[in-house]
Amino acid sequence: MSKKKKSVLFISSVGGHLTQLMQLKPLFQEYDYYLVTEKTVVTEGMKTEHPMSFLVYGARNYPVSYLFKFSFNCLKSLGIFLKQRPDVVVTTGVHTAVPMCWIAKLFRRKVVFIESFAKTSSPTLSGRLVYPIADLFIVQWETMLKHYPKAVHGGSIY
Repeated sequence: MSKKKKSVLFISSVGGHLTQLMQLKPLFQEYDYYLVTEKTVVTEGMKTEHPMSFLVYGARNYPVSYLFKFSFNCLKSLGIFLKQRPDVVVTTGVHTAVPMCWIAKLFRRKVVFIESFAKTSSPTLSGRLVYPIADLFIVQWETMLKHYPKAVHGGSIY
């Protein structure tokens, strides 16, 4: 009897965070994986290659609409989580991923957070929000260990 592969949900916002997440693509074949990101023209095309769901794209520079979109994304994240039932959530951030990490922790699943490659001297807001609950917190720059003392310096994923 073969051992069941772990189920891993990979989640990030679009742009550089998604680019970093896709650097982990070699890991996809090791797990029953599922991708979650924001829906854009670029990401819609990814659905032909990967099992995935989309959240609503919302920029924080429009606070009123962002509040509604973020609230909707929180509820949608719960639905995606309950449908997929991942063993582990892996993320490169940002705001889109924070609710999913907290949902995973509420259901006693593992959370792996990879701090942005772009952050060399100060933490991200999403990093600060997920750090207390992350089972594994990875920084890409050694200088970031002063902000996240329990983190692991994993080096660049590029």
